[in-house]
Amino acid sequence: MKADLRTAMKQRVLVGDGAMGTFLYQMGFPVGISYEELNLISPEVVADVHRRYRDAGTDIFETNTYSANFDKLSKFGLESKVEDVNRAGVRIAKEVAGAEGYVLGAVGSIRGGKRTNVSTSELKRFYQQQIFALLDEGVDGILLETFYDIEEMDIALLQARKLSDLPVIGQFAVEDVGHTLDGYTMPEAFRIMREQGADVIGFNCRSGPNGIMRAMETVSGRIGVPMSVYPNAGAADYVDGQFRYGATPEYFGQTAIQFADLGARIIGGCCGTTPDHITAIKEALADYVPQPIAEPYPAEITSRIVLHENVDERAGRGGQPTIVDLVKQRHTVIVELDPPRDLDIAKFMKGAETLKAAGADALTLADNSLAVTRMSNMALGHLVQDRTGLRALVHIACRDRNLIGTQSHMMGFDALGINHVLAVTGDPARFGDLPGSSSVYDLTSFEIIRMIKQLNDGVAFSGKPLKQKAGFVIGAAFNPNVKHLDKAVQRLEKKIASGADYIMTQPVYDPELIVAMREATKHLDIPIFIGIMPLASGRNAEYLHNEVPGIQLSDEVRSRMAGLEGEEGRAMGVTIAKELLDVATEHFKGIYLMTPFMFYGMTAELTQYVWEKSEHQCPTCFNPNNQLQ
Repeated sequence: MKADLRTAMKQRVLVGDGAMGTFLYQMGFPVGISYEELNLISPEVVADVHRRYRDAGTDIFETNTYSANFDKLSKFGLESKVEDVNRAGVRIAKEVAGAEGYVLGAVGSIRGGKRTNVSTSELKRFYQQQIFALLDEGVDGILLETFYDIEEMDIALLQARKLSDLPVIGQFAVEDVGHTLDGYTMPEAFRIMREQGADVIGFNCRSGPNGIMRAMETVSGRIGVPMSVYPNAGAADYVDGQFRYGATPEYFGQTAIQFADLGARIIGGCCGTTPDHITAIKEALADYVPQPIAEPYPAEITSRIVLHENVDERAGRGGQPTIVDLVKQRHTVIVELDPPRDLDIAKFMKGAETLKAAGADALTLADNSLAVTRMSNMALGHLVQDRTGLRALVHIACRDRNLIGTQSHMMGFDALGINHVLAVTGDPARFGDLPGSSSVYDLTSFEIIRMIKQLNDGVAFSGKPLKQKAGFVIGAAFNPNVKHLDKAVQRLEKKIASGADYIMTQPVYDPELIVAMREATKHLDIPIFIGIMPLASGRNAEYLHNEVPGIQLSDEVRSRMAGLEGEEGRAMGVTIAKELLDVATEHFKGIYLMTPFMFYGMTAELTQYVWEKSEHQCPTCFNPNNQLQ
């Protein structure tokens, strides 16, 4: 007889399974169908996925019931099949798990972080219906996963507790590691869940191992219950019409021990993970002996985070030469500073002022990068130009706006005097902090460049003439961190043919690649701004290398950053960046610096280093204050 789940977690770290949905997608089942319906119409397919995870070393099996509730199934006309789908999911998992495996009934968030028209009373009814079916079919426990806020988690947890005293695991999906979507700090969220009867509390989805680990560290110590973690295999990339994940099984094996040291007693995988990832976790934990779970500290945090606005007076602005004009004459530096995720812009504006004083030629602002909601770069770009006199270079993503919204957005930029833009495709919305939102993609990056150029000709997207012409300077993105650089350059040539005026690259960490880029692009007649992003820590280096699409670090760089954190890590990151700038400034006049984690002091130092290196620095060609003339 196997030990009950609570006892087993005290004795060892249990290995969870990996992704079901993305694995079915890899097997050829398209996005947009009900994967849960497969429990009824193709049970052998679901059983095959479970078997693969069993053979990889899984101890805990999740039922294929994540979205098997009335609300989600009604979108497919399956609302009358709620109990059938859930019961079938349990039977399939139990048959594969056998006598030794544990089966958890998977219950996903209904609201998904959105304020929908699903009322509290409906949530109670929907959760009760699903959880009852799972329990009645004989699961070993309930897994509440991918919840964004305490309010909905509390509703689901209470329904589970009313129906059973079996173990209940509650997992948050967090983008901002410090608090839930409804403003509770993570220690407070854990305390509330523990008091409401959760046996295990943890994190899954939305981030890879690095983000999950950072979230765990906010509640590390004596929390009084075991933790569970199911990270994604890094961020998803969209390549050749397919979603792909970059975090390797080896990386998951390395992080498994770190998760266990932080208190995880269940470790599995979420989106993008495969049986290979689970095998790596199993092997890493083979001889691991967990420490006892410490008693919780007394409740100390009882308040929610208070978000606030910071409103300042506006200043005037004027016109200026473009960065394309400048880079033809001398080295030119663009610095990226991420818009904030909340309403407080004080730190952002202080960073902009610091970078202006350091001599940056333009401040570039992303458009909800990685599909994470941030403050409008239109508003912040206007404030940057008004208050500091520094050029604003704003990204515009194809993801968020249809043709109507895109033209309206561009007309707004023109009215505000923001004329530098970077056209990007944009990461899919389903992988951001509001996964229920839609990705529009009315335009490709090639098409959006052509349409913006059309505004410069005084012609609207509809083809109707405008009363005046716009004056946009349009950039395009380029990822040189690929296996076949020549093919990437061919794609770049198409963007130039569409009308791109300049190019900005993904961050590069290999001096030899910078030289190779120069050779591969020397026939192009528009400026290229080489991306350099200083590393902030050893963990940051591993996260970028393993989890972020389009970024590759050399073994030498990873080795130098290994184990470095805090000021020591940032100092080494700046040193490595300066070495890269030594090569970059020799071959390119355009430099694009990316600020990590709002450490704008790092990019300010690197901006000053460019001017120290530049042979073109002189009173007639460089104005360190970058005033708008």
